[in-house]
Amino acid sequence: MKKLTLPHGSAMNTKAFTYGVATAAFQIEGAAEFRLTNIWDTFCAQPDNIADGSDGLVACDHYHQWQQDLDLISELGVDAYRFSISWTRVINEDGSLNQLGVDFYIRILDCLNERGIQAFVTLYHWDLPQYLEDQGGWLNRETAYHFAHYADLISQAFAGRVTSYATLNEPFCSAYLGYEIGIHAPGIKGKQYGKKAAHHLLLAHGLAMLALQKNSPNSQNGIVLNFTPAYPATNIPEDIHAAHFADEYFNHWYIQPIMEGQYPDIINQLANDHLPVIQPGDMAIINQPLDFIGINYYTRAVYQADKQHVFKELPAQPPLTDMGWQIYPEAFSHLLISLHNRYPLPPIYITENGAAMPDKLINGEINDSDRIDYYQSHLNAVESAITHGVNIKGYFAWSLMDNFEWAEGYLKRFGIVYVDYTTQTRTIKASGHAYQELIKQRV
Repeated sequence: MKKLTLPHGSAMNTKAFTYGVATAAFQIEGAAEFRLTNIWDTFCAQPDNIADGSDGLVACDHYHQWQQDLDLISELGVDAYRFSISWTRVINEDGSLNQLGVDFYIRILDCLNERGIQAFVTLYHWDLPQYLEDQGGWLNRETAYHFAHYADLISQAFAGRVTSYATLNEPFCSAYLGYEIGIHAPGIKGKQYGKKAAHHLLLAHGLAMLALQKNSPNSQNGIVLNFTPAYPATNIPEDIHAAHFADEYFNHWYIQPIMEGQYPDIINQLANDHLPVIQPGDMAIINQPLDFIGINYYTRAVYQADKQHVFKELPAQPPLTDMGWQIYPEAFSHLLISLHNRYPLPPIYITENGAAMPDKLINGEINDSDRIDYYQSHLNAVESAITHGVNIKGYFAWSLMDNFEWAEGYLKRFGIVYVDYTTQTRTIKASGHAYQELIKQRV
């Protein structure tokens, strides 16, 4: 079996470096009958939105299988488990706590603490309550205040049990994929919507940070952002400009206001009806100090100039994952170093990194050597960034198990644990065993 290795003397080869696995509520929990409807339930119910016509009503049935799943997490030997809270499971429509849902997560948190596994909690991983979407969703400024209320109540309910809170996971995906190109829930399309939704998401982050600072000052509180580094197709000035514009539009639009209290300069080039509505004081709220920043990385993108749209993304070149994403670990180390050089960053956790591969269960085993190769090259990229002075404290593999992969349904498998969706049987893949050995051999 292939192994994962790191150089002797590497900071990543010590027990001071945190290794974890990650999941998200809607992707694994199921048990939809015990929560309110969210935007992904509605999106899945509409024809042709999900590649295999599936939904998240059962998913991996983690709601009922959670003890078995925590046994798996313990068996892997990880230091931390990153998971998200289902907003619709813990908050009633009148804004009060749903104690049944709260107790579900408290059982998980208490079990993690008993086993010495750190709980990294994400408050929002895309599953907005449908009743808030009916009032405008992230296009409605009031949603940011509803989120702050939820963050306030849940951080009080979980008092003393959580190592780290992330307010949002990948606000780019919620805003751009959900409200600009419409391939994710709630499926709204229009350039006039994307940046408005983004601003309200970032405002929600800032307001929630204020609640976390008040209720959970001893946890590490921050946000998780995804980055797809932008590369020019050629060295001609037009393509370089196109890549720079795309980088500001997709990547820095989210980190710059959080770190510097202002949007990128391209805001001055956007059409008036594409601009967010920024009220006095908003940018100061968004610009809250962070205890950490989570960075998610999967691939890069290559752009060329386009007269009509400024930039055009080119098709990904091999080698590719099963998602059709280019495997390009060099962009990962370059991203981390460039962010470190540009912003005064807090400590960094790599909160998601991994690959969908066409796994095959053969004689009860999954020999996913291609995924092991992906992890090895990307762990090397993190190691390279650390040697260049980037303050990276931990790494979370995405994901713990195969799950509902949003618009792809159950067709794509990211897990280091294989899930048979018919029987709900879990099987650790070769990549899971390799990750387990890497963690075990630290000094």
